Amino acid sequence: MAHTGDEPLSNGERSELDDLRHRVGALEGGARPRAARHHPFRSAGSVLLILLAALLSVLSVIAVWANSIVRDTDRYIATVGPLASDPDVRKAVTDRVTNAVLAQIDVDALVKQLQDAVSEKGVPPKAAQLVGNLDGPITSGLEQLVAGTVERVVSSSAFETIWVESNRKVHSAVDKALTGEADGPVSLENDQVAIDVAPIVAQAKERLVDAGLGVAANIPDVHTNFVVVQSKDIGKIKTSMRVLEIMGSWLPVIALLVAAAGVYTAFNRRHALIGAGLAVFAAMLFLGITLTVFRDVYLDHLPSGASPAAAGAVYDALIKFLRAGVRALGAVALLTAVGAFLSGPSRIAVLVRNGCRRSIGALRDMAVSEGLRLGAVGRFVHRFKRWIGAAIVVVAAIVLFTWNYPTTMVVVWTTVIVLVGLALREFLDTGSGPAAKSMAATAPEL
Repeated sequence: MAHTGDEPLSNGERSELDDLRHRVGALEGGARPRAARHHPFRSAGSVLLILLAALLSVLSVIAVWANSIVRDTDRYIATVGPLASDPDVRKAVTDRVTNAVLAQIDVDALVKQLQDAVSEKGVPPKAAQLVGNLDGPITSGLEQLVAGTVERVVSSSAFETIWVESNRKVHSAVDKALTGEADGPVSLENDQVAIDVAPIVAQAKERLVDAGLGVAANIPDVHTNFVVVQSKDIGKIKTSMRVLEIMGSWLPVIALLVAAAGVYTAFNRRHALIGAGLAVFAAMLFLGITLTVFRDVYLDHLPSGASPAAAGAVYDALIKFLRAGVRALGAVALLTAVGAFLSGPSRIAVLVRNGCRRSIGALRDMAVSEGLRLGAVGRFVHRFKRWIGAAIVVVAAIVLFTWNYPTTMVVVWTTVIVLVGLALREFLDTGSGPAAKSMAATAPEL
């Protein structure tokens, strides 16, 4: 087993050397440390802090989302902008504008004009009476003409521009109304967030005139609203929004500190870290289910005349980034729990670590046999291996925590980079320093 040459250690020799180091360290350390006395209040405090952190994680995700939607106009536009191409929203807007246009056209007056024109031409009375019965077909044809014209307007690129600009103006009003920072009296009417689709009516009016419906030229400027969100409580949450605005940036930090305190208080901190990760993951799972259930509740309480399909599309768009935040935080929590488990002494964790170490070691031995010389780099990595691993994890945590709106893919790619970094660290760790050689030389005597 003694290795007296200058050749690098093989993978098996290196594993045996690590085991011998642990044994020597235990012998030099003397008697085993006494097991810490478990105190019930300390354990209970750790559990309560971890549960509180899980609850705060739910509030943190909601606070960050609400703060971004209310305070960040670009974030709001990125949320509702795609609705301009949603078929359900387009249909709802088409119906709303069509009804507004038809309400301005007097079908009875059109029929009366037609009767007068027929009478002036000397048409027989029976024919004139027949013309008077055409109000139904005329109404139907007019509805089809208006609906088709409005649908073409809504399907054009101009509608997307109008939709975005209208929502940008609405967001400014909502921001001022909900946060109480208005320079003048800004309010929400009828407890609803709505956009004025008057520009759509104006474009439909022009196209109707071009299509030969001259009476459409008499339609006045019509200001009609398309409701984006409606709730009886939307005008009563100014105080809550102010709290979310203040806590939106600090609540995640508080949740993280509470979780860290819960882990630090525990006797077995690795187990506590696993518990904290699973608790936050369960909280995110609960929040995701709650959002799905609340969607059905919201649609069931829509006012009469509202389009459930369009309201559902709007709801899905508004909570899109909230769901992304829930998934991202849930992924971080689950990966943290898995990482803490794999760092433990369980048989599965040991098998996984040894399997990865041996595979990387075999790859390194192959590279060394082909002429790769790590030299000082390998000795440096071996000496500061733990610090390098800690630095990799800390940098990844900082990246995730400072990312504006991390998604699940951001979490996944960050994890992949961390694993690659740890694998590279293991690959560069030759363990060929002087101490290692001395240990290898005296191994048979032990």
